[in-house]
Amino acid sequence: MKTLAILGGTGKEGAGLAMRWALRGYRVLIGSRSADRAKTRATEMNRELGGDYLTGLANAEAAAAADIVILSVPYGAHQATLSGLREECAGKILVDLTVPLQPPEITQVNLPGGAAAALEAQSILGADATVVAAFQNVSAVKLKRLDQPVDCDVLVCADDPAARLDVMALVEAAGMRGIDAGALKNAVAAEALTPVLLHINKTYGVAGAGIRITGLDDT
Repeated sequence: MKTLAILGGTGKEGAGLAMRWALRGYRVLIGSRSADRAKTRATEMNRELGGDYLTGLANAEAAAAADIVILSVPYGAHQATLSGLREECAGKILVDLTVPLQPPEITQVNLPGGAAAALEAQSILGADATVVAAFQNVSAVKLKRLDQPVDCDVLVCADDPAARLDVMALVEAAGMRGIDAGALKNAVAAEALTPVLLHINKTYGVAGAGIRITGLDDT
């Protein structure tokens, strides 16, 4: 079973995924800028899970020890987090959950200078890492309900088809359906859906609007 490092695993979405994968048998490392904070949060989550599932480490140490690295940080910390991890991510898949929201207007689409956070991640890490964009449209509220599947499809974008399949397996392990959404540049559309979903949440008074791709069951 692969070892997963979740950088930003102390946050809501990263923590939800971490606990789901840990319960499916993956070795999960929680990364943070502060090793102490990572260890404290891992201890809290282990207590919630009722076992010794998660290990907290500083980001670089977690990334170095992992087979697959998952990045779940606010866009404001995106570049700074990745810039020091080129060596640790070389030869690995980096799954980027980041959405380039622009507070306070988080219900409006914001296109960053590099068109998508995932494309910027690939530029920062270079060709030695394989960036896959996924999980941008999943509600942390639903991820927290560990005993329930998540009523949401996950768009998976990458230039490497094999990497897309690897991440789609992680999606399934976390209780969702992965959808092969093509090349990494298609992450522009996937990331842009998140502020639309946040607007829907606000307008209709819900917590956790997601997406479903229709028609696939007819093929």
